[in-house]
Amino acid sequence: MSVEMTQRRNIGISAHIDSGKTTLTERILFYTNRIHAIHEVRGKDGVGAKMDSMELERERGITIQSAATHTTWDDHHINIIDTPGHVDFTVEVERALRVLDGAILVLCSVAGVQSQSITVDRQMRRYNVPRLAFVNKCDRSGANPFRVCNQLREKLALNSVMMQIPIGLEENHNGVVDLVEMKAYTFHGESGETIEVAEIPAELQDQADEYREIMLDAVSMFSDELMEEMLEEAVTVPTLQKAIREATISLQLCPVFMGSAYKNRGVQPLLDAVIDYLPNPLDVVNEAFSETEEGEEEKVVIPCDPDGPLVSLAFKLEDGRYGQLTYLRVYSGTIKKDSFIFNQRNGKKVKVGRLVRMHSDEMEDITEATAGDIVALFGIDCHSGDTFTDGSHEMAMTSMHVPAPVISVSITPVDNKAQINMSKALQRFTKEDPTFQVHVDKESAETIVSGMGELHLEVYIERMKREYKAEVETSPPQVAYREAITKEIPYSYTHKKQTGGSGQYGKIAGTIRPYEEGDYDFSDTIKGGSIPKEFIGAVDKGFRSMMMKGAMLGFPVVGVQIELNDGGFHAVDSSDQAFQSAARGCWREFYPKAGPVLLEPVMKVECEGPAEFHGQIVGTLMQRRGQIVGSQEETGFTTVTAEVPLSEMFGYATIIRSATQGKAGFTMEFARYSQVPKGVQEELLEEARKAKADKK
Repeated sequence: MSVEMTQRRNIGISAHIDSGKTTLTERILFYTNRIHAIHEVRGKDGVGAKMDSMELERERGITIQSAATHTTWDDHHINIIDTPGHVDFTVEVERALRVLDGAILVLCSVAGVQSQSITVDRQMRRYNVPRLAFVNKCDRSGANPFRVCNQLREKLALNSVMMQIPIGLEENHNGVVDLVEMKAYTFHGESGETIEVAEIPAELQDQADEYREIMLDAVSMFSDELMEEMLEEAVTVPTLQKAIREATISLQLCPVFMGSAYKNRGVQPLLDAVIDYLPNPLDVVNEAFSETEEGEEEKVVIPCDPDGPLVSLAFKLEDGRYGQLTYLRVYSGTIKKDSFIFNQRNGKKVKVGRLVRMHSDEMEDITEATAGDIVALFGIDCHSGDTFTDGSHEMAMTSMHVPAPVISVSITPVDNKAQINMSKALQRFTKEDPTFQVHVDKESAETIVSGMGELHLEVYIERMKREYKAEVETSPPQVAYREAITKEIPYSYTHKKQTGGSGQYGKIAGTIRPYEEGDYDFSDTIKGGSIPKEFIGAVDKGFRSMMMKGAMLGFPVVGVQIELNDGGFHAVDSSDQAFQSAARGCWREFYPKAGPVLLEPVMKVECEGPAEFHGQIVGTLMQRRGQIVGSQEETGFTTVTAEVPLSEMFGYATIIRSATQGKAGFTMEFARYSQVPKGVQEELLEEARKAKADKK
């Protein structure tokens, strides 16, 4: 069984948007005979790439959901996950890398290391994923894989070493020189399926010798055996490949390959490199949390043993045609159809009904899956990140990193039917995607959806309409303003009402003043019993009820202290109700005289990005009425902290990305309430007046 384990590879294909990940995966599937025709991402034939199975993906020409498939190459079984490149769908990359053993980092030979390449590299480091770099699009004008290799070293601090050099670039690109075997590979045939292996062209021999020396010097640092062979000038291919493999798996080396997936060049040697240099499940150390006898959690290493106790992780959920589809990585043991497994989060025992291997949106039924495999289950109710075992032990896999949402919009269903369908859609999407969150605002009763960016939310709202027929209208969520007073004023108010029979009478007097220590404070300093004690609580209750909705824009009033120091009552007409009405009437009359103002929520915003964009980051914050609190720089990165009104932060995710070429991000949290500038307050009041007039 261990021989079979060494012939398995679990890899992901990750990169910046538009670097050619899905195109590369399409070629891999074609050359391994998983598909029999190549279709393009934005193909004119209307079919689209195999791994972009969603209609929206084919329309927009981007990957939205990571898709899993499996194939075989050189008697090795390879599980592949094609991940999105757009930063808005970063959780798809996060959860794929959490369960993969190795990865291919795809780079454009013209654009080189881009913003999302940096993010993907950070994610690979978080989960200690060894990677190969594939410099794609060598046929494009301006292609320079040598520069990209240097960028990997400079921008990502990777020990990048070229394993190949190109045979021609731009329109002259037609193959690669393999520096390990010192052979030239050119690709022919309608789909590049015919590979011609020949001697290195004479004009490239000097360059090949130069780059082979560089490669040997870099790799020999990690192998004494290779060092000895170099000294004897008798380097053998198996020794060199073994040294590259060990250095790659230990994250000390990043081998660089190149080609053009679109023009069908360089893909087969890359597949050979996946087999030769990326780890099999036995090469990877996987850890889980186990409870000790003292009730504390400790990290334990899980051996990748098909005969061991079952440990598997549900890393991705999808609501398919036949119910919930749960993607599972098996770390230890064997999972069989019709067997029972236990969810470690809630202790529930569930039956494995249908076990499948995925091929994008297609699936093939299997009867069992062993350690090191990636499969999917049907009909199991669980959450993303749940650990399943066979019940013989309690263990939970380490969780994956889920970034916090940065942008929100308010959604309103157009009718009752849309309300029901919207509810179903939101339930499904929040379960599938932990970065897509929903809550109902207590004050405005609006349904607020939050996500990683405007495209992220746009895609989900479009999916609601297409998949659930839920027509919704979107708008920026209402900011939770507050109202407050700025002046101390005395008040005296009498409430009289005579309607036949017993009437209502209550007189109150005292002072209303601003209060900085809290939202509301009531005190009575009445002497001589001018108001009986049983009615004082009613005055407090009356004032308190008016704090819920201010007269300016209808937001809660905060920071008010009310002192009751005098008043009067009637032996028959005074009552609890009368004094509550007196307090309410008093507030309506005197609140406008106490200098009411609007307060707005101010957020603490932290922006992080490359130091070269420090000025742009500060500029975007200042334009949004932001006050810079501080900034610091270290190792080429800058962090700017500012306080910015929440109302100015809508759409900021797009602004900051545009200003910094997509290289900066931000987080924000509530800091305090602050007075709205007079000009802004007038604008808000004018908008409210117009809205009221329109309703009439």
